[in-house]
This record gives sequence, structure tokens and C-alpha cells, in this order.
Amino acid sequence: MKKLLIVTIFIFCCQLYWASKILIPMDEGEQNNHLKAYGIAFWVLQNDIEVEWLLNYRGGSFLMDNYSSIEEECIIRGVSYEVIADVQSNQIKAAISDPEINQEVVKLQKAPKIAVYTPDGKQPWDDAVTLVLTYAEIPYDKVYDREVIGDQLMKYDWLHLHHEDFTGQYGKFFRNYRNAPWYIQQQRDTEALAKDLGFDKVSQLKLGVATKIKNFTVGGGFLFTMCSGTDSFDISLAAKGTDICDYMYDGDPADPASQSKLNYENTFAFKDFTLVQNPLEYEFSSIDGTLLHNIPENQDKFSLFEFSAKWDIVPTMLCQNHTQIIKGFMGQTTDFLSSQIKSDVLIMGENKALGTARYIHGDLGKGQWTFYGGHDPEDYKHYVNDPPTDLNLYPNSPGYRLILNNILFPAAKKKKQKT
Repeated sequence: MKKLLIVTIFIFCCQLYWASKILIPMDEGEQNNHLKAYGIAFWVLQNDIEVEWLLNYRGGSFLMDNYSSIEEECIIRGVSYEVIADVQSNQIKAAISDPEINQEVVKLQKAPKIAVYTPDGKQPWDDAVTLVLTYAEIPYDKVYDREVIGDQLMKYDWLHLHHEDFTGQYGKFFRNYRNAPWYIQQQRDTEALAKDLGFDKVSQLKLGVATKIKNFTVGGGFLFTMCSGTDSFDISLAAKGTDICDYMYDGDPADPASQSKLNYENTFAFKDFTLVQNPLEYEFSSIDGTLLHNIPENQDKFSLFEFSAKWDIVPTMLCQNHTQIIKGFMGQTTDFLSSQIKSDVLIMGENKALGTARYIHGDLGKGQWTFYGGHDPEDYKHYVNDPPTDLNLYPNSPGYRLILNNILFPAAKKKKQKT
């Protein structure tokens, strides 16, 4: 009996030691495909398996139980992974728990339901978020004005807006593209849609959409937006009840007193900005820092802030990366003048020399939002009708990683705020 007991204990201890986890490293040089690694984490969550996000540990690595199907999926997608014993994973988490170490373990428990605000049909530009979601094999639904006005956002946890104009000025492309077939068709279709949904003008429709999106966020949704989907969204909310569109956009002149009628209390992020009232100028307001980027491309960079992983969990999640210095990229809205950002907004990435913020975050009601300036993190100047970026060439893009941090962020188990 004694011998049998010893053998049983030995087998039990071996099982404990050899029980294993999958670690997906996210540090530089150790991960073959950072972008698809997020897709693996999302796929695991879809299969009701918990993922632990090891904040600031090896670039924000992922830890999960070892199933052969996960290993196979990593191999198929070209994602680097390591199989480690339970005792090793426990040692890693014990080290992370040290209060002197700026790391934390966050449990991801449920794959968020994702919607991307985008019109039907091909646009003459590409959306970095839909590109990376498709590349990472993360599923999403498309919604547009009809679905938003019809209160369909309640089905979703996360909403993305990209290169969009919520002011009703069609991106202010009139000067250069008013005779382009895509521009003419876009204006015709949007005007017809506005009337069909009960609005007299496109600007009123877009304000209605922006208001619904604001309500979605207040109610607990997560909003992520890039490029002109950032400032044009806030401008639309600030200009509620005021006509800021000239005749070529809505058939009548803009209110000459529109600047004085802006209400900055309605906005998410920005304050004290000045409208660009020239209808032929390709710019919405003074928020955008594009013209400040008169520096060589190889010198145009922004830096991520380092936050306390144990105290500032949300911004730490959103800033996970294998580098703190990210190369810049342009857009209709490239970044945001720091002086025109509200004081309660959290700046997570900035170009201090230019006085601009690239990556900002805030709370609104029960929800949260993130604004990310620029159009495409791997195409410095992406022009209308340029081909889409091939992400097979940029599987380790730190700029695209910031987008995917926001995708996983809503999956995190809610924790009480530390006081």
C-alpha cells in the first residue's frame, strides 16, 4: 500500500508539473506575426476559453490553456507560440504580481461583438481597421446610417468609425474631386438616404448618426475612431443646430455666425477649436496638426506613454506594444493639437516637439472611447485611389497593434477601480 501511495503521489505531481499552457509572446523578434496573434486570442475567446493578457510582460503576451486545436491554429496562421508547464506559468504570474514590477495579468473572457461604420460599395480609399480585422481574421459586421438611425448599435460592444465626415461636407473633397464619378455618386446616394430616413439635409442625418453613436457610448459601448472620423465627429456634435455647410454641400450658405454658436460641452475630446469656413479648403478645423508635419518622413514619429499596469489598467492595455516609439503617418486628420484637447482626456501617444497628440482616450457615461489620428499606419501618405496596404508585408506593425489593442480591450473582465 505504501509503495502504491508513493507511485500515485509521483504520478499526480508529474501531472501537475507537465500540465501545460500556451504562451504567445509579443516581444520584438520573438513573434513572427503580431497582428495575427490578436486573431488567435480572439478566436480562443470565441471558443469560450479564457485568455490571460500579460500586460507589459514580453510586449503584452497572451497566456491560455494548451489545447491541440490552438496549437494547430497558431501553426496555420503563422503565429509564434511556446508550450510551457503550469509551474512555469505560475512562476511568471507570481513575478508579475510583485508590486515593484510594472506588469499585470488581465483576464479576457468574452469576444466582443464588433461593428464597423462603413457604406456599401467600394470607396476610393481604404480603412485601416477593416484591413487589419480581415488580416487578423477577426469577424465584424458592417453598419451605416440606416442601421445606426434604426438603433441597431445596441447589438454590439464595439464600434469603429474611420475616414468619415460627420459634418455633411463630403470630406471637403469638392475642390479636387467634384467631377469625379465616385464623388458625384456619393453625394447623390447620401442625399437620397437622408430624405429616406426623414432628414432634410445630409448634415442633419450625420448629426443624427453622431448623436446615436454618442448615446451608444454613454450607454456602455466602446467607440474607436481614426482619421477624420475623430474631429469631424466632435465638430458635428458641437455644431448641433448650426449650419456650417456652404451651398455646394447643402444648397444654401453656412451661418456666418456658426463659429460663435459652437457648443464644446457636446464634444467627446476637443475644445476651443476654430472652424475652417473656406468650403474649398481640405480641412475641417484647427484641431488637426497635419500642416505641422513639415519634417522628413523618417523623422516623423510619436511616442507612447508608459502607464502603471497595476493602477492604470485601461491605458496600459491600449498601449501594449513591442516598442514605445511609433513611426508617424498622415491622414486628413493626422493628429490633434494638444492645446485643443479637453483637460479630462487621457493622452496616450504624442509628438511633444510638434505639440500634438496622436492617441487619446476618455470615458463617457458608462462607456469609453479612443481616438487615433492618421489614416494608415504603414502608408505614410495614403491618397485617394491608392491601392490598399498589403499587411502580409507588415505582420509586426506597431502602429496597427494599437488598433488591435482596442479590439481586445472590451473583452477584459471588469475590475473595481483602485483608490
